Amino acid sequence: MDSYKTIAAFAGRHVIDMHAAAKAFPGLPTLPVSSRILIENLLRNEDGISVTAEDIAAMARRKSEDTGEIEIAFRPTRVIMQDYAGMPALIDLAGLRDKAARQGVDPGRVNPCIPADLVVDHSAMVYVTRQAGAFADNLRREFADNGERFSFLKWAQSAFSGLRVVPPGQGIIHQIHIEHLAEVVSERVVGTATWLFPDTVIGTDSHTTMVNGLGVLGWGVGGIEAEAVMLGEPVSMLVPPVIGVRLSGEVPAGILATDIALTLTEALRKRGVVGAILEFFGPGVAALPVADRVTISNMTPEFGATATFFPSDDRTLDYLRMTGREAAHVERVSGYLRRNGLWFDPAFSPAVADVMEFDLSSVRRSISGPRKPEERHDLAEIPAIARAAIGEIQRQENGLSDGDIVIAAITSCTNTSNPAAMIAAGLLARNARRRGLSVPPRIKTSLAPGSRVVVDYLARAGLMEPLSELGFDLVAFGCTTCVGNTGELAPEVSTAISKGNLTVAAVLSGNRNFEGRIHGQVKTNFLASPPLVVAYALAGSVLRDLTREPLGHDSGGKPVFLADIWPDAEEIQRTVAASVSGDQFAARYAAVLSGGEEWDALDGGEGATFGWSEGSTYLLCPPFFDLAPFFSPGQAMLRDARPLLVLGDSVTTDHISPVGAIATDTPAAEYLGQCGVAPRDFNAYGARRGNHEIMTRGTFANVRLRNAMDDRVGGYTRIMPEGTPVTVYDASRAYIERGTDTIVIAGKMYGAGSARDWAAKGTRLLGIKAVVAESFERIHRSNLVRLGVLPLAFAPGVSREKLGIAAGDTFTLPHDVADLKPLQRFALRRRCEDGREDEIPVIARVDTLDELRYLRDGGILPSVAQRLLATE
Repeated sequence: MDSYKTIAAFAGRHVIDMHAAAKAFPGLPTLPVSSRILIENLLRNEDGISVTAEDIAAMARRKSEDTGEIEIAFRPTRVIMQDYAGMPALIDLAGLRDKAARQGVDPGRVNPCIPADLVVDHSAMVYVTRQAGAFADNLRREFADNGERFSFLKWAQSAFSGLRVVPPGQGIIHQIHIEHLAEVVSERVVGTATWLFPDTVIGTDSHTTMVNGLGVLGWGVGGIEAEAVMLGEPVSMLVPPVIGVRLSGEVPAGILATDIALTLTEALRKRGVVGAILEFFGPGVAALPVADRVTISNMTPEFGATATFFPSDDRTLDYLRMTGREAAHVERVSGYLRRNGLWFDPAFSPAVADVMEFDLSSVRRSISGPRKPEERHDLAEIPAIARAAIGEIQRQENGLSDGDIVIAAITSCTNTSNPAAMIAAGLLARNARRRGLSVPPRIKTSLAPGSRVVVDYLARAGLMEPLSELGFDLVAFGCTTCVGNTGELAPEVSTAISKGNLTVAAVLSGNRNFEGRIHGQVKTNFLASPPLVVAYALAGSVLRDLTREPLGHDSGGKPVFLADIWPDAEEIQRTVAASVSGDQFAARYAAVLSGGEEWDALDGGEGATFGWSEGSTYLLCPPFFDLAPFFSPGQAMLRDARPLLVLGDSVTTDHISPVGAIATDTPAAEYLGQCGVAPRDFNAYGARRGNHEIMTRGTFANVRLRNAMDDRVGGYTRIMPEGTPVTVYDASRAYIERGTDTIVIAGKMYGAGSARDWAAKGTRLLGIKAVVAESFERIHRSNLVRLGVLPLAFAPGVSREKLGIAAGDTFTLPHDVADLKPLQRFALRRRCEDGREDEIPVIARVDTLDELRYLRDGGILPSVAQRLLATE
């Protein structure tokens, strides 16, 4: 078949001629813009090997009603990483350089093939708050806690070409991404030619999708996949179905983007969009500014989708100008996308697999919780929801009660990227202070914006002072409470919670509120817009109905209600217009790669290979390039495997691999104690992702994990057949020593949540050969395969509960990996602990031929190493 690649010229640069492609494929202009971007990517990278003419034809001719699966090799323009997930990826690359040196191969072969950015944003911890200077104090502690990690990043920045590192204290990855790093249209020199093409990206964080709101197609992957892409591997994927979301109506007064995002999260989870690309179209799109679009797109993982895409339009250009992009670049974006048929048309209805109608005028003021982002409620419903979660209400002698709020945080990339939401919070705080309201001192309040520009425009508007007066002092520019970096509660609060076994609450402007994520002592967590976070902090309890009950009383004893201090929409927009300007963004981002004196003082060392420090508890040379495959040709894939855990529905990557503080009674704490580390210096699991010994011990160590094999809550199980109660880590070591295969049994949506590669890496290092679940979240399933672990899905209609799986059951998969095919159906043989035998229908969720290669090679990292380090 002849090539479909047709190169044209635009503004003195090479482009793929999408008009010529439309002549070959007349249906192309009817496809969603996101699909056309994928087709452009295939056309540009057609090489007859990884991308063939047949692949392009299949993709371009696909109709909305087609149900056949198409495998493609997608090559993104860029990779973006945050430090929690990006650090392990870079550590793996450093380990591969060591392997290269040992084999007599130039370590310089191990180098990113495409531009890569890493933003240090996940190591900020809220140690100090509610006082002036909290940000400086927390930043100093961040450097003290993470000196080894940051020194490694300094080495990586100099050793790897094409890698940029944004130092700590600058902001959150996704906000920095949309405000500065995203290109929308990329310009690259390839050979002797300069090319223009759509900016596409993969990132080591599931909320990479935030950039979709800017018209950049991208999604989150595990660090494992990101490092493979950096080393030249394409993203091997089945083309997701595209679901259109048609927006109509107008946003009601007083409704913020947070309310829209939470309402969409509820609606899309109910509809079921797992794995799909969502593309917004219709008359309501033009009414949403980019700041609102990115707030919505940020929640894509909470929808369960792959991407939530808003095609570029005039609003996109307005945003690029507002955030200080150069005029020539803005014009290039506009010209290229219009010329190539990738521009938003409000009258266009794409040919998609399905359409969901969404009326913006139906959105009400919303809050989600107490445990999942899709648990959306109207504001008036929260007291009843909280009471249902609490049960019997108790009150302690010191006055702390069930339902009391102990954490109120304006944080996260989701909402601090939205000037209207942040200005609204500041105006509400100003109005509250004018009425004499205050926040109870027991509440740990904090302000952690995703970019330094937020403080610039809040200060210009005169709103930093009232926020500070209510306790919302600046504590960090980074991911804090939303990712579990909350820090400790006041001792008297912590003691009261433990003594009374109280169910207290957190309210935050984040995107996730999973069990055990925000703080180990806080059982109910609610997501809300920034002004509602302030309002709840004033009220002090989630048992108070903010629609009817006062937030407090003024100096004259008069009740003050939420409606009394809520700023009107016109004032919010007027203040945004007067306070937010492109000069703020240009000034801040001119110095975004400068980390200040503490960053400059770090010594990362020089040389092509990293100087590992013997005895380090933060950084160890990783083992993944030298692990033998789990599955060998000629042998049964599983033989009498025992369940290490039997889990329920919605087990998240937080449950599998927590990022919060390392508890003192865990295998990880025992290891650190043996290394001479004091409990005060344990730090968080996320900060110690460079040490596989700690992370393996931390796998399935979440304090809220419920394993049906043991009555205790936490990282516990039983060694079978004896029934000995032990930690998950200790059981895994015992089974490995015995030579016994182990598996995990789970329910629906296994691996939901963050794109956390250590959830798969830890699973691999525990010796777990397969995970059998009713369904998997996209990224975690992919990560398991890329670590050489077999994901098996129960056939439709089969579940853990219907099967009555018991702790003493064993499982055999007699099939040979050499005969395995993508999405193959098997019969998993079970011997029950009472001696009965049966067969369970399962599907191997190895979706593509490339994934099959990774599984047989023992994972993507050994597979890439074989290719990259092959000598002539």
